[in-house]
Amino acid sequence: MIAGARDVRAIRLDCRGAGEELCPVITEDTLTINVEGIGTYTLMWTPTGRGGEAMAYTPAEGLLGEAGMAEPLAMAVGFLFTEGIIDSVHDLRAVAFCPDDSKVVAVYLRDATRPQIRRRDVIMNSSCGVCGEGGRLEDLIATLPQVEGGMVVETGTLHRLMAEMRARQTVFAATGGAHAAAVFGGDGRILALAEDLGRHNSLDKVIGHCLLDGVDTAGCGVLLSSRLSLEMVTKAVRARFQLVAAVSAPTSLAVDVALRRGVTLCGFLREDRCTVYSHHQRIAELAPNAWLN
Repeated sequence: MIAGARDVRAIRLDCRGAGEELCPVITEDTLTINVEGIGTYTLMWTPTGRGGEAMAYTPAEGLLGEAGMAEPLAMAVGFLFTEGIIDSVHDLRAVAFCPDDSKVVAVYLRDATRPQIRRRDVIMNSSCGVCGEGGRLEDLIATLPQVEGGMVVETGTLHRLMAEMRARQTVFAATGGAHAAAVFGGDGRILALAEDLGRHNSLDKVIGHCLLDGVDTAGCGVLLSSRLSLEMVTKAVRARFQLVAAVSAPTSLAVDVALRRGVTLCGFLREDRCTVYSHHQRIAELAPNAWLN
């Protein structure tokens, strides 16, 4: 059985009748992020790590422990970044597994008084994004950076990258229940890929992976297996991704935020289709047509 899934007994009904079988289902578990001086965040997520991972991270020393990116550390750092609790890994003193509980990640900030906290001491389900923050949308948008950069990508490259991401979605292939996110560079290579039961979690994971690996996401784009909702685009803007492309549709607020913050937003990236909703200049076939913006 692959990491991120487990077998359960079920009865399958089809044209041949009924029969008992073992069915792989996606793993759902908790990860608690304990931020010193701030509070705790318990996320519902899918662990897909395979062991042999680093046990801690510090900005000065990098990943500590055995070789390999620790998925819970990447999840925690990506979440803290997209929540606005940290602006970079240099806001951290350390991130480490709790020695008494591998499902708890302890985070130590350089200055716990600096972040403007929107929520703390919460349990967040796998679909939770900006829901429940209680603030006005304009206040949220005001905290987002302006995205700049001259990345230009052909739609053929986007389709190739989406096909590559799909081919590497091992948890989805086994269970049909996982979302994915993949960060790609201007050279058309996938730099980080993650799967999770939550679309927000998969995006946080790849952002955290890039932060811990020293990858500048401001020079990158990101692919998503989900729809383009406000919360997904908000996370992408925080990471300064120049281009966000997904297999499904955007919401009106997602388009508004992309337009206002300089992000190229592409939906329905499947088969031979690609619908571009904002900042068309980064799409090679449309780049000369500045009037489209």
